[in-house]
Amino acid sequence: MPSSYASHTIADGKASRPAYTVGTLVTDWALYDKMIQSMRERGFGDDCEFLTVDNSSGNQADAYTGLNRMLNDARGRTIILCHQDVELVDDGREQLDRCLAELEAIDPAWAIAGNAGCDGFHVMYLCVSSATDTYRSPDLPKRVHSLDENFLVIRPEARLSFSRDLAGFHMYGADICTIADILGWNAYVIPFHLAHYGEAKMGEPFRQCEVAFVAKWRRALRHRQLQTTVVHLLLVGENCPAWYAWLKRKWTRAAARWRTGRLVC
Repeated sequence: MPSSYASHTIADGKASRPAYTVGTLVTDWALYDKMIQSMRERGFGDDCEFLTVDNSSGNQADAYTGLNRMLNDARGRTIILCHQDVELVDDGREQLDRCLAELEAIDPAWAIAGNAGCDGFHVMYLCVSSATDTYRSPDLPKRVHSLDENFLVIRPEARLSFSRDLAGFHMYGADICTIADILGWNAYVIPFHLAHYGEAKMGEPFRQCEVAFVAKWRRALRHRQLQTTVVHLLLVGENCPAWYAWLKRKWTRAAARWRTGRLVC
């Protein structure tokens, strides 16, 4: 990393926590400089810290590994993980503060916010500009099941992370939203507008990440038996087949009668 970027991180000796931590994977320092300049001009100043992973000379870390590292290192009261090719053009820190305060009032269980996401099939909410178009969905904020990765605002208290057993540079927005949902937290698209100049690339690397994502979560959400020291449980989803629901009820009744197991010391 060029030495000129040392100032992007607040000194460890500073007593107060930064208001925001902004974490970015960098492959092009010129794009990153433009992004940082737009943030500083719109209120993200000296009370914020800026963390980077330098991938400009080759990938030092993929998104899952690099962003987890920044989540671990972040000291800010709010964490922003964003692409290097975003730019604040209208909204700034005051608007983001308002959005998060509104979100807190609406849903104290919010954990992730972004500017683009989906709720169910073909229901998309956007508050973003590309190089050619501007999209502003009405009536934001909206709760969603997945968020685009270009701009993610994460609540540190939720103690979220990206999956250890996934890799690459795609699908990690859906991954962390799924993890948040399992832990009891919620994700939202908020009315915070910025420009994202990147182009969606859905080539072979994306397809590989998609396949790995589906395989991981199919495995993670599988039906399972769970034995604790005092009870035997059968865990199945709400929308399981009728025969599995019958088996679950039968198993639960049997487990209620059998509360002890063989002790192995």
